[in-house]
Amino acid sequence: MLLSFDVAAEAIAEHDDWHTHEHLPERLAIPGFLRGSRWVALAGRPRYLVLYEVADLGTLSSHAYLQRLNNPTPWTSKMMAHYQGMRRGLCSVTASFGLGMGHAGLLTRFKPGASAQADLRRWLTGQLLSHLPSHAGMVSVHLLESAVTPEMTNEQRIRGADAGVDWAVFATGYDGECLAELSNGQLDARHWADHGATDVQQATYRIDHWLSHGEGDA
Repeated sequence: MLLSFDVAAEAIAEHDDWHTHEHLPERLAIPGFLRGSRWVALAGRPRYLVLYEVADLGTLSSHAYLQRLNNPTPWTSKMMAHYQGMRRGLCSVTASFGLGMGHAGLLTRFKPGASAQADLRRWLTGQLLSHLPSHAGMVSVHLLESAVTPEMTNEQRIRGADAGVDWAVFATGYDGECLAELSNGQLDARHWADHGATDVQQATYRIDHWLSHGEGDA
């Protein structure tokens, strides 16, 4: 699950406290949630990127997960009112190259043009992405494609209807300058339209916090 959003400036400090100490632990306690990570923008927007890695897509429509979304805690209800421009995608990871996760990330969100999905996927997986993790400074790169339409829930009603995510490429590395160079080179948004991508938006991020399932268990 990929989420990108802003938070009202006056609520940022409290948001990060809540997200670290209540929200991520709550989500990672749900069966099927494996890891959650929060990223903060270095260049571009929105300010936040949040990724949840789950055992399978069924986790994101499970009773346990929807129960949490429909019964937010008082602190969650307070923070949801400060969210702005939420985009939320329940995605399949259709290609991955490299191993692990670096502390710097480059997110490219885009829409595949009508009838261009197969050609765009072929270009991404066969030509553009597969060799990137071998670059100095790089670690991994993943292609995410929207797979499930999220249900409307009480959390979403508080913050307003979420926009969706079509496709995204998320590249990570240990050298933020390397990712910045890629965004101005091989991953430059201007190249994508030639292969059927539209509405291309990019931002670079640093990891702020992550939590894995089972951490803190006795």
